[in-house]
Amino acid sequence: MKVTSCTRRGYCAIVLFLTVCALIVVPRHMENLQTPCRFQPKVNSTIIEPRVSPHIVNRSFCTFQPLSPQDALEERLILDSIAWPKTPLLPSPFSFEQTTDPVHSTFSILPGRKGGQWHVGDQLEVMIQTFDFQGRPKKSGGDFLTASLQNRKLESGVAGQVVDHLNGSYSAVFSLLWEGDAQVEVTLVHPSEAVSVLDRLNREQPDRIYFKSIFRSGSLSETTICNVCLPPTQQPLCNYTDLHTGEPWFCYKPKKLDCNTRINHFKGGFKQNLKAKEEKLFQSGVNMKVSIQATGPSIATVLSRKEGQLKVKTSSATSVPSGYYYQGVWRSLGRTILSQFNSSAITQCLKGKDVHMYGDSTIRQWFEFLNAALPGLKEFDLHNPRQVGPFMSLDYENNIMVTYRCHGPPIRFSLIPTRELRYIANEIDRLLGGPNTVIVIGIWSHISTYPIEVYIRRLQSIRRAVVQLLDRAPDTLVIIRTANVKALTLYETITNSDWYSLQRDKVLRAIFKGLKVHLIDAWEMTLAHHLPHNLHPLPPIIKNMIDHVLSYICPHKGG
Repeated sequence: MKVTSCTRRGYCAIVLFLTVCALIVVPRHMENLQTPCRFQPKVNSTIIEPRVSPHIVNRSFCTFQPLSPQDALEERLILDSIAWPKTPLLPSPFSFEQTTDPVHSTFSILPGRKGGQWHVGDQLEVMIQTFDFQGRPKKSGGDFLTASLQNRKLESGVAGQVVDHLNGSYSAVFSLLWEGDAQVEVTLVHPSEAVSVLDRLNREQPDRIYFKSIFRSGSLSETTICNVCLPPTQQPLCNYTDLHTGEPWFCYKPKKLDCNTRINHFKGGFKQNLKAKEEKLFQSGVNMKVSIQATGPSIATVLSRKEGQLKVKTSSATSVPSGYYYQGVWRSLGRTILSQFNSSAITQCLKGKDVHMYGDSTIRQWFEFLNAALPGLKEFDLHNPRQVGPFMSLDYENNIMVTYRCHGPPIRFSLIPTRELRYIANEIDRLLGGPNTVIVIGIWSHISTYPIEVYIRRLQSIRRAVVQLLDRAPDTLVIIRTANVKALTLYETITNSDWYSLQRDKVLRAIFKGLKVHLIDAWEMTLAHHLPHNLHPLPPIIKNMIDHVLSYICPHKGG
């Protein structure tokens, strides 16, 4: 189903927020959403008694305020567009042998339309058949598969599109974009049974990564657990819902101290609570990120484009890749011509610019790259921890300023003072914008353990701020980084699986579709590259990402 983007003054008008199994205290400027509440005198944050409003929609123990009709429609369309095929219930007791086995599963290259020949500009189609550990064909879909074409000698690669036929078979479709060999690589990231577990965890255990805050007044200090979603107890909650964006955050109230004595935020830990034998669904080298082998050739030889040849279309393909690698350089298939920038060209491009970066550590990578690449760019020591920030670098001679600030909670960094907990939307609202202002946004990894509605609402608040910024300063450049694939351990999977990232990648594209923003397709840029997957992409990929960013800032000015 096609998801349409919001109008500039339509969907983006209302402030949304969540509460946790309790009666929420709503800011005064949101009277149209108010429920009966009581403000605590002389306290910056409010206390919520453990009651539940009948007007709040419950998702396990995450609770959501009702949306306006427009926002409810948008959310429903997005949820429909990312809905994953249902997997039949596993028998009890659990039978690992009946789950998808990448060793028994196979793929085969379908013959080209020209008698087995392919030319640049054609599409290559691969059929994939999945089997279980007993060698029996799977009869249902829902496996999470990825596919790419590679030529390591040419340092070339492109991501393929996987189509689920819902009967245990899949297609992978590739655009052929270079002359020479193209090696097909198909990977089982997760069997469908594992995806069902990941989906259940976000609904039933959204607090499995939990956070803490220290409350202090004089010599008295207490520590309590905090989160977007907190299990209901008899202990009252401190409500730190942001007054401007409506972004939710709660802590259990200290026994002796007030809510306004909270001084910091930090990751508390992780609770793993899988059912019996479910760990078997997440085994590296067995059924998690394991290659599927071909029956027959796995390499297609691509000939040069024929003069006057028409582009081949297949019934399975519904989209084309955003770009591809050739000789190690990312080439966009969109309208933007990408250039390569050396240090002097980067300096010339950023001359007179203010670049503000907001997000997680994958955005901090970009800040660190520019610091290392530009000899004239010097970081101003703000005496902040290296993981947390915020950071600021200056090049006085060329009037360049680059800043980085992590996004607001949930954020899994080490100790962060509460004064440094800032939401991206609020930071954007504080900017004047203009032709010399560049905004870079990346937010996905730290919001992976919650129901997807939490992420939708976070992006809606950011979108609202971006729309307002572009209304008052249309020449401001806004660049948004998508999620990327990564290496997976059991912990990484339960908290930050590529499946979670894929779902959030789709949501982000839907939320910002139609707006005057530019996307850096980190998903395809990491999937198409031959380097190992990593939460923090390796330097050659980061260099290509930065070149892509700079090509938006300074078209045709590479060096």
